Amino acid sequence: MSILLALGCSHRTAGIDLRERLALPEGRAASLLRALVSEEGISEAAAISTCNRTELYLVAADSVDAEATALGALSREAGIRATDLLGPLYSLRDEEAARHLFRVTAGLDSMIIGEAEIQGQVKRAYELALVEGVTGPVINRLFRGALSAGKRARAETAIGEKGVSIPSVAVELARQHLGDLADRKVVLIGAGETAELTARALAARGVQTVFVANRRYNRAIGLAERFGGSALRINDLPVYLETADIVVSATDSPHPLIERPELEHVMQERDSSPLLMIDLAVPRDIDPDCRELTGVSLSDVDDLQRMVDRNASNRENEAAKADRILEAEFDLYREWLEAQSVAPTIAELRGRADAIVEQVLSENENRWENLTEADRERAEVLARAVANRLLHEPTARLRGLADSENGYRDLALLREIFGLDSASEPIGGEENGHAEIASLDEHRREKRA
Repeated sequence: MSILLALGCSHRTAGIDLRERLALPEGRAASLLRALVSEEGISEAAAISTCNRTELYLVAADSVDAEATALGALSREAGIRATDLLGPLYSLRDEEAARHLFRVTAGLDSMIIGEAEIQGQVKRAYELALVEGVTGPVINRLFRGALSAGKRARAETAIGEKGVSIPSVAVELARQHLGDLADRKVVLIGAGETAELTARALAARGVQTVFVANRRYNRAIGLAERFGGSALRINDLPVYLETADIVVSATDSPHPLIERPELEHVMQERDSSPLLMIDLAVPRDIDPDCRELTGVSLSDVDDLQRMVDRNASNRENEAAKADRILEAEFDLYREWLEAQSVAPTIAELRGRADAIVEQVLSENENRWENLTEADRERAEVLARAVANRLLHEPTARLRGLADSENGYRDLALLREIFGLDSASEPIGGEENGHAEIASLDEHRREKRA
């Protein structure tokens, strides 16, 4: 039986220095996923990489071997010894791993409870795995279930009220530092979802002057136009830094865009007038050494985490409500998973019965020399009818094991009694077994309703 494994780190277990080294931009994530499923024993994979976390989800025959393989892959990607990752990385299996993804997708494991971006990030991670062809039935059902659960949690609770997010906290930090932001000049580096949320939060605070810089100039133009700002080419960034009050950076660049020597020259041109810089990227866009420069105030996502911790919201009660919704959705996933183990057993049981009928008919072929062809057909129909009636009750009870508290134990006992695991391979009938479970979720939802 395959095992689900989740291996990763988050803002709860690792600082930004390690998280940025483990970050998996889309290209690196794609190549890593392909490499993982090419390993013997790993059949499915997906990777989530955000500013708060990097997590691998694997379906494998042996969790110990898969964990060792994944750990080695992450250590090579980060250029860190595998032993140095053992502390910050967490390893979750089966239900614990699946339940964790449900909580992540709903925003319950985020820096800010109910943050807005994580649902889209999980969706994109799943879509990448689909495009790379590294998913299978378990990963597909798991991620679809998690996305559905997260959507329900947001729709049926106030967990995401007021749209609090990392970008909105960043803008609040700027307001605390500088007061009214309406007349401040802001340079926004990046044109993705985080940058757009930042632009929206700045506009809500009355900011009029926003310059958007991005490597892809067309995307910078599109974002700037939506919020009444101006686009600039990334190479022109130093000139605009000389007059900016606030710089917010949120790109997926694998290396810093603003280095200390470059910014030191800018600050000389500014006569060291104060410059507030907020780096929302992981890996970081702004060299951490820049905070040592006179006049520069630099914050990163870990600094925002400390701010959030000091100003905890009232979302805990809503989180408890969301947890109950997630648990109900998780039950559907768990029942589907259990049904997957039942269906092959049903198919194998009926296949074994068919094989026995064929064997008995074959063994007695020479004894029926005087039977007509019609009599032979009647004998075969009778034998198959006896086998089907004999298996009817066990089959019905097998389908009920998916809802049984001791389903795995009972299923193992039945397979032992009928000697199914000693057979070289299941014999026929598998399509019927899988077809019968295709509508289980819908049936259970209707039953609960």
